[in-house]
Amino acid sequence: MPVRQMKQNSEQHLVIKNHLQNTMNPVQRVPKTAQNGKGPPAAELQNTKQPHNQTSPLAKNRGRRRGRGGRKSDQGDVCMRPSSRHCTVAHKPVNPATDDLVAATSKGSIQNGHKLCGMEIGFPTSSKSLNFAPRPGYGQVGTKCIVKANHFFAELPENDLNQYDVTITPEVVSRTVNRAIMAELVRLYKESDLGMRLPAYDGRKSLYTAGELPFAWKEFTVKLVDEEDGINGPKREREYKVVIKFVAQANLHHLGQFLAGKRADAPQEALQILDIVLRELSTKRYCPIGRSFFSHDIRAPQRLGDGLESWCGFYQSVRPTQMGLSLNIDMASAAFIEPLPVIEFVAQLLGKDVLSRLLSDADRVKIKKALRGVKVEVTHRGSVRRKYRVSGLTSQPTRELVFPVDDNSTMKSVVEYFQEMYGFTIQHTHLPCLQVGNNRKANYLPMEACKIVEGQRYTKRLNERQITALLKVTCQRPRDRENDILQTVRHNAYDQDPYAKEFGIKISEKLALVEARILPAPWLKYHETGKEKDCLPQVGQWNMMNKKMINGMTVNRWACINFSRSVQEGVARGFCNELAQMCQVSGMEFNPEPVIPIYSARPEHVEKALKHVYHSSVNKTKGKELELLLAILPDNNGSLYGDLKRICETDLGLISQCCLTKHVFRISKQYLANVALKINVKMGGRNTVLLDAISCRIPLVSDIPTIIFGADVTHPENGEDSSPSIAAVVASQDWPEVTKYAGLVCAQAHRQELIQDLYKTWQDPVRGTVSGGMIRDLLVSFRKATGQKPLRIIFYRDGVSEGQFYQVLLYELDAIRKACASLEPNYQPPVTFIVVQKRHHTRLFSNNHRDRSSTDKSGNILPGTVVDSKICHPTEFDFYLCSHAGIQGTSRPAHYHVLWDENNFTADGIQSLTNNLCYTYARCTRSVSVGK
Repeated sequence: MPVRQMKQNSEQHLVIKNHLQNTMNPVQRVPKTAQNGKGPPAAELQNTKQPHNQTSPLAKNRGRRRGRGGRKSDQGDVCMRPSSRHCTVAHKPVNPATDDLVAATSKGSIQNGHKLCGMEIGFPTSSKSLNFAPRPGYGQVGTKCIVKANHFFAELPENDLNQYDVTITPEVVSRTVNRAIMAELVRLYKESDLGMRLPAYDGRKSLYTAGELPFAWKEFTVKLVDEEDGINGPKREREYKVVIKFVAQANLHHLGQFLAGKRADAPQEALQILDIVLRELSTKRYCPIGRSFFSHDIRAPQRLGDGLESWCGFYQSVRPTQMGLSLNIDMASAAFIEPLPVIEFVAQLLGKDVLSRLLSDADRVKIKKALRGVKVEVTHRGSVRRKYRVSGLTSQPTRELVFPVDDNSTMKSVVEYFQEMYGFTIQHTHLPCLQVGNNRKANYLPMEACKIVEGQRYTKRLNERQITALLKVTCQRPRDRENDILQTVRHNAYDQDPYAKEFGIKISEKLALVEARILPAPWLKYHETGKEKDCLPQVGQWNMMNKKMINGMTVNRWACINFSRSVQEGVARGFCNELAQMCQVSGMEFNPEPVIPIYSARPEHVEKALKHVYHSSVNKTKGKELELLLAILPDNNGSLYGDLKRICETDLGLISQCCLTKHVFRISKQYLANVALKINVKMGGRNTVLLDAISCRIPLVSDIPTIIFGADVTHPENGEDSSPSIAAVVASQDWPEVTKYAGLVCAQAHRQELIQDLYKTWQDPVRGTVSGGMIRDLLVSFRKATGQKPLRIIFYRDGVSEGQFYQVLLYELDAIRKACASLEPNYQPPVTFIVVQKRHHTRLFSNNHRDRSSTDKSGNILPGTVVDSKICHPTEFDFYLCSHAGIQGTSRPAHYHVLWDENNFTADGIQSLTNNLCYTYARCTRSVSVGK
């Protein structure tokens, strides 16, 4: 998939644009199109040169590609003339008069799904006037089979669903307390004022009932006892006023019509109510987090280290599908803080005997970071288990802490206070105290008097060891995962759920049986000089034996730098020789000798070492620049990899290939072959192409020049509040092969999902308004690489949640329109906009796990399995595709949702294209999943 190409051959193209420092900063560099002057013959790929007399204001970026591109952006209007080269398809003659194609945009308003949509007349400006692409039919290509999906049919209720507004005074922030208040209200008033209704509550402002309550507005008084105040002593009682007011009635007829495919607009309110109803009982039983529920009773928690443990749970969501309402159930795991005494937690965290020594400043910082925001309960007051949230750590040890006990500023030590007040002797007075409450009135609690409250999810970043341990827990074979899902459904006993009964919802206990098809793998073309000139992958994989890269590049000048102390020079030299031989065998021309001897350096001197190797190489070759740098890194190298890439890419303009120490010592042919594939692509070559592409047999790609985009935004991890989000866009730079991709990246506002730099304008003091942006630059780059303008755009957009579909489509399709229009008047190629979702919970299982012919080696469904019925959207154009073979665990199919389609793709057309593109990933000989 194009989105994955970002990580393969675009390494030399990446441009970091610091969007946060200056939003009008027009730094742009057209990505290298990887021709390098060494590409395929002119007859195969024409390259029309364009004048470079206009560049962006800050185009002095140090992006020298040593004679291999790194072109500056041509910010002037580039005339995008019609293509003079056509790739004819037997069943579909091509009209050479491409001007008619562009002119079609000015003939009136055109809706989604028609031939073209003109920028000024066809594109809606709000979500109210926007309909997503309707399903054009169902796919027929491939071998038919039956798979099971973790969707459970839900029978719709016949009762009316009513929504009521809830106002609690005094206002409560905690959902848990809100739920406790409403549970007490239902207990007191269900049989009287509530008319025997059992309402479902969302924990905030909304209450839902099956049928009307006996009133439209009513105020209730509820007294809630603070159970944390102890068993034998007096308990605090708080009084709340609760006002319940009728708001609206949900239209179930509308929902029924939508599920039957008779209406396109989803009744979100009705779906939300049913989802809340089915979550109500689980919310009371388990620990709810997002759409998942966790408990230490579902499966025994597994220790992750440093005071953390994994809890198992399940994900649950109501989804509208073609088979009707569906309950999607999947297994889930998350890291929780172990409910340990704080002293034990700290001992695990530091890995030292904290009971017998003073803490260092670094220890104190580590403890404070781990415990801030964590709830603890006191253990020194017998049955009274008051809970507090940790706000910090004292800078002094407990024995030095004093505080005022009265208005006369009479001071008392913490040690004395706990002894006199509670008869509690603090043993470890050398340790600091926990600070709880607010900073104005700090409360001190000795660590040994506190225990971590159970059921708190750990939201900070996990270390490598913890991630590995968590993956071991979550990695389940398909049959085991399926059994756990079925066991969860049986354990939840929806037929006995009082809320499901109240609302008349019935849930099936059987996995949905779904018709699927296994799409054929595409034939791959290799070089004519190899023993095998083409190849048909088997079960999603193949190898490079007897094959040569279709466009092998040349590496004459290279060097190696060794940052690993354990790798001796002779070992490093032997590894480099083996790699050079593999590159030659695979079809590259690779000089077996480096420009200078292998240079060894310490990781902390990375910048100095890289510059030394670079300048020494240039001097040795009398000014000729280095083409490739090999780097041997320690297995655990911290920031070394990132630093090396940053310096090579932004300072030196060097293409680099890193190899870990473990691979240098344990040389395998497969590893060397994969590294050779990466090097060839970084140098601007192609490893393989789709046979159908060069034979011009791909529908709606081969007929006219087509550019395929992939786009994604990576957000900072939880807890990182200031780091920018990073947007990346790649685009194909060859046609009809659609194998070579160039990429651009830019930083943008924190957690902003819309890609800000797709298209932008700024004011230049000389030229006035100047257009730029990633889409525009990549369109210009395509023109320069192929000599043709794209007459069709296919845009794969990764990582968008369903709630953002409208917003992303409106903003980003508009940016594509403007980028095209800025290049040439009336230049509006038709666009197909597809969202790719990886973070969903639909899983597909073989109908018969014993049937080896229906699974791969890992027990997963076969690569190429596609589903576009039953569990898919009632009216819109979506499908699930598992394009890769599983290795371990349960494969996750990618979910593709075609939001906008002016190219009139058939279901077979877009499904086959998408599956075929998954076989063009350049770094290994396997088909890939977008989710990998």
